Amino acid sequence: MSRLLRLLVVIGPLVVPAAAFAQQDVGAYNRALSAFNAGQFDTAAPLFAQLAEGEDADLKGKAEYYLAQTFAKKDLPVAAFISYAAIVNAGPKHPSYLKAIEGLVDMQQRLDEQNLIPSILNQAYSDEVRDQWVTLPKEVLARINYLVGTASQRRMRFEEARALLEAVPADSRVYAKARYLLGTVLADPRFPGRPGEGEPLDKEAIAAFQTVLSTKEPQVELPETRELALLALGRVHYRRGEYADAVKAYEGVPRYARFWDQALFENGFARFQNEDFGGALGSLQALHAPQFEGAFQPESWILKSTVYYYSCLYDEVKTTLAAFDERYGPMAKQLEPFTGEALQPVQAFNLVAAENRRLPRAVYLWIRNNERIREVMRTLTRVDAEKRAIVDGPWRGTPLAAQTVASLEEIRGTLLQVGGTLAKNRIQEAADNLRTFSDQAEIIRVQTALDEKDLFSAGVDQKTLLTRQTLYRPKMPGASWNYWRFQGEFWIDEIGYYQYTLKRGCPARQEK
Repeated sequence: MSRLLRLLVVIGPLVVPAAAFAQQDVGAYNRALSAFNAGQFDTAAPLFAQLAEGEDADLKGKAEYYLAQTFAKKDLPVAAFISYAAIVNAGPKHPSYLKAIEGLVDMQQRLDEQNLIPSILNQAYSDEVRDQWVTLPKEVLARINYLVGTASQRRMRFEEARALLEAVPADSRVYAKARYLLGTVLADPRFPGRPGEGEPLDKEAIAAFQTVLSTKEPQVELPETRELALLALGRVHYRRGEYADAVKAYEGVPRYARFWDQALFENGFARFQNEDFGGALGSLQALHAPQFEGAFQPESWILKSTVYYYSCLYDEVKTTLAAFDERYGPMAKQLEPFTGEALQPVQAFNLVAAENRRLPRAVYLWIRNNERIREVMRTLTRVDAEKRAIVDGPWRGTPLAAQTVASLEEIRGTLLQVGGTLAKNRIQEAADNLRTFSDQAEIIRVQTALDEKDLFSAGVDQKTLLTRQTLYRPKMPGASWNYWRFQGEFWIDEIGYYQYTLKRGCPARQEK
């Protein structure tokens, strides 16, 4: 055999099959697509995964998209979201770019994922692609505007957030959520133009919240969004000194709804500022009922003592502050080991994600009730479920399984960092709040002692002053109401309707 012939024999098989490989790829793609269309997703996925590693750009792009679609069909939304995100991050030249954006938005809805997907969409939503994105289906574009608006609001890019949220149309299912967030953006004290343009911005914010209250189904999470809008409406009115309107908004939050305890607390402040001291104590009475035993509301006891202080009821001030110390003093000491730089984010997340053994129960529940932390925990649970399904499923031992599990592990690590940072910040916030309100309690305690001394020096007999006063039953709101005197028992149908009547221990001022 000649040298030339030997050379051809050696290198021939490496050169000649190039076209054959292309034909094989097309054939594999057609087989994968046929399996996909027939609902044989266990067969289709490994074929698409293999093609996604190939050289043919067109087949590679199609295979990447259909692999994501296959994950979605297999009820693996996190794996699907990872695949869609890779296509979106590849940019608008990818042949399945716009379809991947639709898929990513769909997975966000299925997962209710509020941290990673909005950030991915926010990074991708540039001037370069905006003309392409407007060709997306109307509801998809509405959800993108809402999600990117959420990311902009968190980054305090308020004018950008406003434009995005105002672009969500009224017939979108996220319209109510977009209106609520728009009102929050406009009412934010850091919004550009304040305080000079504060009045028109406040009016626009109030209108946005009222729109939420009048919006009809179908909407995403409408009952909860209405509760948030009522809280936000109350806060705007409170900041503007419109305390009666604030009270009306807070009292609109349904009893025993998720945010009712927060509404009771803020309503106490509004009624106090409206000089309805008995009403303020009534709201706090409900908040301190056994049903809210797990609530973390240290400031509510400071408010309660303040109401008593303004009525010169000094014994009640001291009793209230003693109750604050008894309840929250041990919590402050219990939190000390978990504050500062030594606590790593993953450690912080593990403290609140697992069964509570180390944090004060009220703080633990307060942190876990944070919507973004709840979302991280939900998504991590989903990640772990998908990992088990892949490791134990029909793809076990394949390159597809190994690669998908590795991607899920990477997402898991990212979520742990996000959730850990949120948890660490909340733990620190709880510790800072306890320290702040403990200092305020001490100020009230010292001022109470000084005022008692002043009354004694002035020869005022406060006990006699209080004995001469008569307590009258509160005014009834209407003919259908009945009066029942509170006798130490909390009845579930009475909580939230308490109204105090107070004596006043302050001596009358002498007219000059």
